[in-house]
Amino acid sequence: MDKKSLQKMIDENGIKYIDFRFTDPLGTWQHFSNHINTFEMDVFEEGIGFDGSSIRCFQSIEASDMILIPDIETAFVDPFFTDPTLVLICDIQDPITGQKYDKDPRYVAKKAEEYVKTSGVGDSIFFGPEAEFFLFNNVQINTHPHHSSFSVDSGEAVWNTGTDEGPNLGYKVRNKGGYFPCPPHDTMQDVRSEMVNHMVAIGMSVEAQHHEVATAGQCEIDLKFDTLVKMADDLQKYKYVVRNTAKSNGLSATFMPKPLSNDNGSGMHCHQSIWSNGKPVFYGEGGYANLSDEAKFYIGGLLKHAPSLLAFTNPTINSYKRLVPGYEAPVKLAYSNRNRSAICRIPAYSPSPKAKRV
Repeated sequence: MDKKSLQKMIDENGIKYIDFRFTDPLGTWQHFSNHINTFEMDVFEEGIGFDGSSIRCFQSIEASDMILIPDIETAFVDPFFTDPTLVLICDIQDPITGQKYDKDPRYVAKKAEEYVKTSGVGDSIFFGPEAEFFLFNNVQINTHPHHSSFSVDSGEAVWNTGTDEGPNLGYKVRNKGGYFPCPPHDTMQDVRSEMVNHMVAIGMSVEAQHHEVATAGQCEIDLKFDTLVKMADDLQKYKYVVRNTAKSNGLSATFMPKPLSNDNGSGMHCHQSIWSNGKPVFYGEGGYANLSDEAKFYIGGLLKHAPSLLAFTNPTINSYKRLVPGYEAPVKLAYSNRNRSAICRIPAYSPSPKAKRV
């Protein structure tokens, strides 16, 4: 998209606000909005300032001033704000040195893509995340000096079989019984479809949506794989759409790994593959799971660096409440064809070389 096309988008949609967004090191999408009357196209070169010391893990107060550089290719119209608002996803830059900011997750992803190219192994790396989440009807958390508790509830939950719902019709999802049941047990179809409709409207490619294994409204929406930075942007949009669509339907969405005991938690399988000149690098006919040597080296890197990677992929105590045997979560530092208990699984859905991934 060029500036002329962006201006046309602004005019056709009657945009009143420009919303600038970026990601902090802990994965939260941050934003602020400027009125359209203050918006100038030179922001794509000059950037717009913000206080980096007020963002977790960013700058100290004596070096607080930072700059956002919007990426014009990321423009989309927000589907939730009352006033028409155009969103621009930004990179972060130091105003003194003009250098990209090392703590900007988007810049880290860009460097990773560039590393793949300079390595000579391939020219593209594709990611396809499968993010799972729960949709609860009620969430209560209390933390006091003398008392702490939490409570979540769902109309689908197995623990509500005996609740007086005036009347209780009995269509509850048992523990581990939520994978693919049709309505009336699956009560989230329309909400998930609304989420998908929003995602498609803002330019995302969605493949499927379904109920997941656990009771109490566990769901999954699958995106079509894409390059690393593009998919990272889309996953932030994904979480934003899921949470806000849930809220508009009187529901609370959570991506936390293990909100319930004695049932499956939520993970995010990341399908990964490297391509070179339009051909899959990971396919090697005749070897284990038809993996190439490059694919095995890639897996070897993941296994070797798993302790470090877990600091980012599984950063909380709750993460490890999920990673236990018996709940379809990976518990083995190994790679395996089809086996979901291995940290690296090679999907066996298709024999096509183009489908070879880890």
